[in-house]
Order: sequence, then C-alpha cells, then structure tokens
Amino acid sequence: MAEAAARRRARGGGGAARRAERSAISVETAKYIERNIPNFEVLNEEALEIIEANAETLLEEIGVNFVNNPGALQRWRDVGADVDGERVRLPRGLARELIKTAPSGFTQHARNPERSVEIGGRNLVLAPVYGPPFVHDMENGRRYATMEDFRNFVKLGYMSKWLHHSGGTVCEPTDVAVNKRHLDMLQAHMTLSDKPFMGSVTEPSRAQDSVEMCEILFGKEFVQDNTVMTSLININSPLTFDDVMMGALEIYARNNQACIISPFIVGGAMAPVSVAGTLTQVLAEVLAGIAYSQMIRPGAPVIMGAFVTSIDMNSGAPTFGTPEAAHITYGAGQLARRLGLPYRSAGSFNGSKLPDAQAAYETSNSLNMGLLAGVNFMLHSCGWMEGGLVSSYEKFVMDADQLGTLHHLARGVSVSEEAQAMDAIREVGPGGHYLGCAHTQAHFKTAFWRSEMLDYKPYETWLDEGARDTATLATARVRRLLDTYQQPALDPAIAEALDAYVTQKKASMPDSFT
Repeated sequence: MAEAAARRRARGGGGAARRAERSAISVETAKYIERNIPNFEVLNEEALEIIEANAETLLEEIGVNFVNNPGALQRWRDVGADVDGERVRLPRGLARELIKTAPSGFTQHARNPERSVEIGGRNLVLAPVYGPPFVHDMENGRRYATMEDFRNFVKLGYMSKWLHHSGGTVCEPTDVAVNKRHLDMLQAHMTLSDKPFMGSVTEPSRAQDSVEMCEILFGKEFVQDNTVMTSLININSPLTFDDVMMGALEIYARNNQACIISPFIVGGAMAPVSVAGTLTQVLAEVLAGIAYSQMIRPGAPVIMGAFVTSIDMNSGAPTFGTPEAAHITYGAGQLARRLGLPYRSAGSFNGSKLPDAQAAYETSNSLNMGLLAGVNFMLHSCGWMEGGLVSSYEKFVMDADQLGTLHHLARGVSVSEEAQAMDAIREVGPGGHYLGCAHTQAHFKTAFWRSEMLDYKPYETWLDEGARDTATLATARVRRLLDTYQQPALDPAIAEALDAYVTQKKASMPDSFT
C-alpha cells in the first residue's frame, strides 16, 4: 500500500499547478486543421470513372426535378438543358462545364479576423451540430429547445478551443415564432461569439435577412466582396430541388456567400443500398446543384456536400458510424477532389438516446472517417445525439474535447532532428527511464494531446471524488463553461444597429408557428 501511495505521489508531482492551469478561464481557439497526413481512398481509377460516367447518364436520361421554380427552369433552358415540365435533363458534360467557375477554396471571414477560416485544400474546419428540435441534459432530460438553449450552445461553441465555427441552427428554438426565430439566432451568433457562422435557409426572405444583418456587422461593400456566411442547402434526395432551398441558394450565390450543396442520403430509402449506386446519385445531384449556383453567379463559393447514413431494415431508423457510410464518405471525398471542390461530410453522428457507449463508438467512427476522407467542412462535429433529433449539452462538450484528437492526428509524424530524439536515447541508455531527461523536460507540456474532460486519475482518487462517469464530468464542464463565459467585445453602434434591425423586422409581421 505504501509503495502504491508513493507511485501515486510521484505521478502527481506538480499536480496542483497543472490543475490551476487547466482551471484558468480561456477562450483560445485553435487554428483550423491543416492536414499533414494522406487521405484514405477506397475507389480505384476504374471505379471512379464508372461512377462519373453513370452520373452523367443519370443526368442525361433521368434528370432532376426543380419544383415550383419557373425561374430556375428558364435558366436551365437558357444554357441548353432539356426541360419537360419540372424535369430537367442535362446533356453530357453540361454540368461539369458550368461548375468550372466554382472556386476550389475560399476564406470565410469572422468578425474577429484571427478566427477567419480557409475552406478547401487540405484544411478541415469544424462546426457544431445543426438542426435538432430537442435538447437534452442529464439533469432535465429531453425537451423542446428554447432560445435560451440556443444561446447556451453558441456560448459553449465560443468557449470550445478545438471548434473553429459557431455553426447555424445549433438547436431549433421552438419558443420563438418560426418566421422570426432566425433573427434571434443570427443575432446570437453575431454578438455572443466572434467565430464564423451560418445563415438561414428556411425561406428565401430569411436568407435575405441574413445578408442584410451581415451588412450591418461587416459593412455592405465588404459582404459583396467577401464571404462571411456558409449556409446549408439540402437536396431532397432522390433528385429533387425544392423552391425553398433553391430560393435561399439564389440569394446567397447572388451575394457572394457560400452554400454547402448537400444531398440528404439515407441509404435504402433515399438512395440505393449499394455504395456505388449511392455515390452515383450523390455525384449527379451535386453536379446539378453546383452548376445551378454558378448559373446564378459564376465564381460563387460552394462546398460539395454528402450527408450519408444507412437504414436499419428492421425498424426503418437511420444508423450511424457504419462501414457502408464510411465507404460512401471516403468515395465522395475522392469525387470532390477530382472536381476540385471543397468537401463537406461526417460529424459526431450517432443514434443513441444518451451520451453513452453507443454514442461514443458511433461518434468516434464518424469523426475519424471525416478526417481521413479529406473533409474540408465538418458540420455536426459536436453535440449530435439521437440521429440528429437532439442537441446534447453533455455530448457537446465531450465531442468538443475529442476534436482535439483530430488536430493532433492531422499533424502527422515529425522526423525533424529534435523529433528523432537521438540525444534522449543516448542520455538514458539501457535500463533507464525518460522522465527526467532533457528532451522530456523540454517537450512534456506539448508532446501529448491532453483531454480536458476524461478522467485519468488513480482508482482511489476517482473513488474519493465521487466515482464520476463521463456524463457527470461533462455536466460539470458545461456548468463551468457557461459560468465563466465572457462575451466578446463588439462595437456598441453595430450591436445597437443589429438590435434595431431585429426589432423592426419582428414588428413588421405577426407571429407564425407554421
């Protein structure tokens, strides 16, 4: 027992200082990830050529629907597509020709220039969960999200070191009218954080509101010349482009703001059950959607998206972290790189109802898949639970902590003279240890990634501190982050102008909850 206690004391040397350092308030944000590792590729050249040829055949013979959008149909006629009712068939090569003006990467500017991000190339930008109508925490359980919850998640995102982006609809605040909540959500992103954010896509007029609020925040001329928003434009798979999403895309493209053009795929329901068949449909849908964005404004920034899950054939529920989803995500990354486009996919996907082992396994599979697939913009990177129905407070901070592993994996392996550590090996020699050697002393603070969430204490210490599981630790971390949150400074005149805009817009229309 005495020996065990001595070992614990030896391991804990300087523990008080380290604990004080970890408990200090910090709003440090790590730079977006720059990969120094290879992408993982599952498709050979023959497979890629087959999928690309089949996608062209699909566009030419089957086509895509643009519903309730006569303006879009006319645009397609003008560039030589065959339009029959709402069905648009594209001659082979037309979409590929149109997307040549899409940039291979772009800067999304944040109001704090130090937190602007580069989307494309070998970079990876991490953004939080998007869209759930429910929230969950271990103290209050599952419930409909409110505006207070929304603001809390924006604050947590701002306080999360490894998260580069504030996101968009981090939860859907159901206590605010549908036609007005986007105003409150945008104002929260703009004032409670200084990271980049996403615009509203639920109705074209709300996209226009997003642009006008950005013009207040950044200046009108700056917005027209630079990208300050990224927004999610989902395709109604299979092969359908609705007027709401396309209307929002038209607003953003016209104003030089970025759109993630992303099929929403549940394999076996919205796409074939086979990987090659799904990739063919994904490519065809993306080609048509990105081509349309370039018809609105050549050079408009876009991101090729692929949201992919499979289906449980017994219950009909979506499944996450599966091998099939990984194969599609890897393959779509290869297709995006061949098109020269930024790529969005992956996230902290899971179907669990609690932040438990299922959530952890499926999330880990999904996050690592995204890193290796060459994803450039990862939406849903933290907080996702219950198949995307729930934003979880505890899982948000658990995931946000684990995103640090992606940063460190992406660094790759250094073989610099210092990293080779030959002097350390010579100093220690056979039978020694490295704890006190000069190389260890010089690098121990930065050599290993260190979780701010997980518990590595000895069993006896863990037991004395209440035998807390990870969800309990996460609850405490959520409370600490919200208690220590400090709002980033914003020019009072801009804050007042945003408030006046939101107040005026809300007063101009009655509440609608449909």
